[in-house]
Amino acid sequence: MINRLAVLFMLALVSQSLFAQQQKPILLYPDGVPNSKKTPANYVEKRVEYIVSLVTEPTITPYFPEKGKANGTAIIIFPGGSYINLAMGHEGQAVAEEFNKIGVTAFVVKYRLPSDEIMVDKTIGPLQDAERAIQIVRQRAAEWGVNPSKVGIIGFSAGGHLASTLDTHFDKTVIDNKDNINLRPDFAMLIYPVISFGPFAHAYSRENLIGENPSPETLELYSNEKQITANTPPTFLVHAEDDDVVPVQNSILFYDALVQHKVKGEMHIFQSGGHGFGLNNPKSKDKWFDWAAAWLGVNGF
Repeated sequence: MINRLAVLFMLALVSQSLFAQQQKPILLYPDGVPNSKKTPANYVEKRVEYIVSLVTEPTITPYFPEKGKANGTAIIIFPGGSYINLAMGHEGQAVAEEFNKIGVTAFVVKYRLPSDEIMVDKTIGPLQDAERAIQIVRQRAAEWGVNPSKVGIIGFSAGGHLASTLDTHFDKTVIDNKDNINLRPDFAMLIYPVISFGPFAHAYSRENLIGENPSPETLELYSNEKQITANTPPTFLVHAEDDDVVPVQNSILFYDALVQHKVKGEMHIFQSGGHGFGLNNPKSKDKWFDWAAAWLGVNGF
């Protein structure tokens, strides 16, 4: 009997562990995707291991902490990929599972990538999905055991640009919001983020989002260090000094603007580590996630 109970207990633990990994993706727009054109026949979502591209049906996938461990805080995750694909593994699922360990309910967003083929206005497509993600999390907060006043966002690389756009453009509503759901994140985390579309821009991300010849006004609008106000949410940043893809100045410019507007912020710059390292910088034994968890605690999240 003891052995049988032990086996059942172990199976319960395994199923509980798998539960966080096996949540079904939820359509962001079950009644039709806004800002859409008729999808060309050859525009079909592709997945190569954990890399996804050509997204036409954006989704949000919940990851729940173990039973009894959730603390009510939620985080919405935007993987990176130069606005051309999504790194859903090391910048998505792995991050969600790490947040689950500290009691945070996590949501990975498979957002649309800007495309003139499938969008009327590609410059707002990803932001629509980001706004819809925070809208749906707050709408279903009670169901998911989430405190609607503790909903944050995190983005990596180009996903960091999307997160920083929501962080600074939350009052520019680009979705239907008839119930007037609050679209402002309570906090933001930006990990080796694309921020500026000026001299330190990641040119490929900039071109994919706003085109080859954007107007000066559009460049200004999506240079998110220039969009910070006193109402910008508290923001945590991580970058590596030797990042040769997205220059470290992107995070520095954003942090400097936070300071100027007296917005709470914290920035960590690794001496080395390059770009795209996800949770683990191969050049450092320090874990930025530990710093992030401490920062959440200091700020009451």
